Parts: sequence; C-alpha cells; structure tokens
Amino acid sequence: MKASGKILVAVSVLALTACTAENRTALAWNEEAGGYLDDTGFGDATMNNTLVQTGERGYVLDLNRRFASEVDPMITFPFDSAALTPQARATLVRQARWIRQFPEVRFAVYGHTDLVGSEEYNYRLGLRRAQAAVNYLVSQGADRSRLKALVSYGEEQPLIVTQGRERQNRRTITEVSGFVQSHPMVLNGKYAEVVFRGYVASATPGTNIAADAVE
Repeated sequence: MKASGKILVAVSVLALTACTAENRTALAWNEEAGGYLDDTGFGDATMNNTLVQTGERGYVLDLNRRFASEVDPMITFPFDSAALTPQARATLVRQARWIRQFPEVRFAVYGHTDLVGSEEYNYRLGLRRAQAAVNYLVSQGADRSRLKALVSYGEEQPLIVTQGRERQNRRTITEVSGFVQSHPMVLNGKYAEVVFRGYVASATPGTNIAADAVE
C-alpha cells in the first residue's frame, strides 16, 4: 500500500472513532426518549426503517405516549446499585399490569447511570439495572418474550447534567418498542384498536401494590 493510501486509511479510522458517545448523545437530544438505537442490536436499524415505511411507527409512538401518561415509565436506583427499592417495585407492578393488558405489544427497558465512574463500568451497570427491571416485570406476570433489556445508555443521556451523584440519572425507562408481528390483531393491521383499547388499572384481581412495595 502506498504512503498516501495508508494516510487515507488512518484518517478514516480517526473519523470513525470520533463518532462515539458524544455524537450519539447529541443526536439523542433531538429524538423521543429511547429513540437512539443500540449499536450492538443486530437488525434494529432494519426494524426501525420497516416501522416508518409501514406506518406502524406512528402507532408505536402513540401507544408509548399513552403508556407514559397512564403508568410511570421510570424507576430510580441507589448509587452504584441495581437493587430495586420498594418504590421501584411498586412502579414496576403497575407497569406489569399495563403490559399484561396489551399482549400485542413489545417493550424495551433502557438502563441509565449518573456520570460517576468510567464509561465501561456505567454501561454494564445500566444494563444490570435494565435486566433487574425486566426480571421483576416477569415475576409480575409480564411475558419475557415481549421485553428487551439488551440496550443500555450508560451515562450518555443524563436527565440532569452534573458530574456528581444524581438519583434522577440512575434510572430505567420502560417504553413501547413495537408490536408482536405474529399476533392476530397485528396480522390484521388493527393497530388503532390496540392503541385505543381501554386500560383498566384493576384488571388483575388480588394484586396489592402496597404489599408488593414492602420489603
């Protein structure tokens, strides 16, 4: 390879390296929460394009807005921990109840951290938090096959920009990510019926949120 060719390759590598967390964070501020797709999620980009082209993306956004208005989508964590607090469990109980009433819908749980610690460590911690939330949702009757906890934003999307400890940044966010393509309602294209279905908070008898919130 000629010297000029080697220089061109080196410049290209440096340019690609620059497209890291800073660029992803800048893009994320201009999108809906959770809009940034994980780099390691094979097939996510194709899925997102399909949602846009078929019009399904609009229904996903509408349903996600409804979910966020009817159930708190966020839980927070103690510092340097993926342990669920009583308050977090109570929120997840309500999330699971909502999820059970919409069997046509898939969800993603995004893990976040504050800015204390290395990027690599915080990525792993954010993922552990997402996994802890998913596991608890499953324990409350949510279908694991409809829940994804493979995405972690780590420290890249703080709600409050500070280098110190900040509980609001130590969180997971549960979001509607799409529809179960094999479900009869989806096969028949009845997305609107799913979006506007009534949600009954007490649909599942025998669930005591107050009791579940106590360790």
